[in-house]
Amino acid sequence: MEDYKNASKHIVVLPFPFGTHAAPLLNIIHQLSDACPNTIFSFLSTQQSNNSNFPNKFHKIKPFNIRDGLPEGYIYRGDPNEPVEYFLKATPGNFIEAIGAVVAETGKPIDCLITDAFYAFGGDIADELNIPWVVLWTAAPRTLFVHAETDFIRQLVGINGSQDKSLDFFPDFSGIRVSDLPGGITCGDLDAPMAAMLYKMGLELSRATAIAANSFEDVDNKVVNMLKLKFNMFLNVGPFNLVSSVSSFTIDDSHCCLDWLSKHKPSSVVYISFGSVATPPLHELEALSEALEESEFPFLWSFKGNPEKQLPPGFLERTRSRGKIVPWAPQQKILQHSSVGVFVSHGGWNSILDSIVGGVPMIFRPFYGDQILNTRTVEVVWGFGLGLEGGTLTKEGTKKALKLILCTEQGKKMREKIGIQRERAYTAVQPKGSSVENFKTLVKLVSDT
Repeated sequence: MEDYKNASKHIVVLPFPFGTHAAPLLNIIHQLSDACPNTIFSFLSTQQSNNSNFPNKFHKIKPFNIRDGLPEGYIYRGDPNEPVEYFLKATPGNFIEAIGAVVAETGKPIDCLITDAFYAFGGDIADELNIPWVVLWTAAPRTLFVHAETDFIRQLVGINGSQDKSLDFFPDFSGIRVSDLPGGITCGDLDAPMAAMLYKMGLELSRATAIAANSFEDVDNKVVNMLKLKFNMFLNVGPFNLVSSVSSFTIDDSHCCLDWLSKHKPSSVVYISFGSVATPPLHELEALSEALEESEFPFLWSFKGNPEKQLPPGFLERTRSRGKIVPWAPQQKILQHSSVGVFVSHGGWNSILDSIVGGVPMIFRPFYGDQILNTRTVEVVWGFGLGLEGGTLTKEGTKKALKLILCTEQGKKMREKIGIQRERAYTAVQPKGSSVENFKTLVKLVSDT
C-alpha cells in the first residue's frame, strides 16, 4: 500500500456496475488522476465490473471488489433487471462495508466521495464522514431534469394519466409528451427498485457539493441553465468521447471496419448498433434485414448475438458484397468516418454523443429508461434524427427512414443540424472552452478538500 502512504488525498469512487455507467465514471477518474498528481482513488465495484474495466493496472486508481448481492449459486437466465435488483437490495450496506475495509487496509482516511448520481445514499455517507459528495450524471441533461422534477410533473399530469399530454409547462418541452418520459415517473411500477432509486435520486441530488455531467453547455442550453439554477454546482465536463485520457486503450479494429468503410462513398453507409444490453426481437431483426436488403444501401452492423441463427436464412450470403456484420466495432471511430451516413441506434446517451461528434444523423429503436425521451428530443427538439412509427422496426418504416436521411433534402438538413452540434461539442473541449473550464473547477474542488 505504498501508493496510499505517499498520497496526500484519498478519494473513494462508487460506480453503478451495470450498462454503460462504470466506464464513464472511470473515465473522469482517469482525468482527475492526471490532474491531481498527489491523489489516489479507490474504485469500489463488483468483481465482474472491475474485471471488464481494469484490463490494465493503473498507478493511482485501485479497484476493490464489493458484494454483488447475488444468491449463492445464482444462474443468469436472460433477464438483465434481475442482477440489478439483487445488487440494489445489497446497497448501501455493501459499499459501507467496503469503505470501512479500504480505510482499514490502506490506513488512509477518505477526503472526498465521488459516486454515480443514482446513489442518493452517497449524501448520507459523505455527511457521516464530513467530506464533500461529488456525483457523476452519465445521461442527458434533459433526463436528469425530469427526474429532479418528478413530483411537479406528477402534480400537473397525474399518475397513469393521458399519455399524449405535452410537458409545455417547462421551457423547451412543448414537443415532449408524457409518453416520452422514463418509466416510473408517471406510469409503470412506481415502487420498482430502479424507479424508487431514481425518484430518491431526484429528491437528494441537491445535497451534492457538485454534479459533473457527460455533456456540454450548448447541447441542450435551456435545460442546462435550469439545472444550474436547481443544483449547487452543475458542471458539464464532456463529451467524454472527446476528452477521454484513456481512449487509446479502447481503439480495437480487429474486424477491419475502418478499412471496409474507406471503400465506400461519403455519407453512404448505414451503421447499426443497439448497444451492449438489449437486442430487438427476432421479428424486428427480420424486418431490419429485409429493409437493408431491399434498400441496397451498404451497411456495417455491430451485432450482439449469433447472426447466422437470428437473421433471415440466406441474408448474410445475399448481402455479403455490400454488408459487413461484426461482433464488435470501434463505434467512435466509425461514426467519425466520412463514409457513414446514418446511425441506427437504441438511443443511449453515449451513442448520441458519438453521433454528435461524428456529425451523423440517427434513426432510433429505443427500448427502455431514457432512450424514448432521448429519441423524442433528438427528433422533435434538435431535429437531427428520426423515431420509427410505433417505436419498432418494420420493413417499410425502416426503408422510409433510411431513404429520407440518405437521399433527401430533409436528410441533408439533419446533417447540417447535427454538424452545428458537432462544432459546439468541439468548441467546448478546446482550451478555454466551457467543458475545460468546468473541469478545472472540479479539479479545484477535489484538490482543496
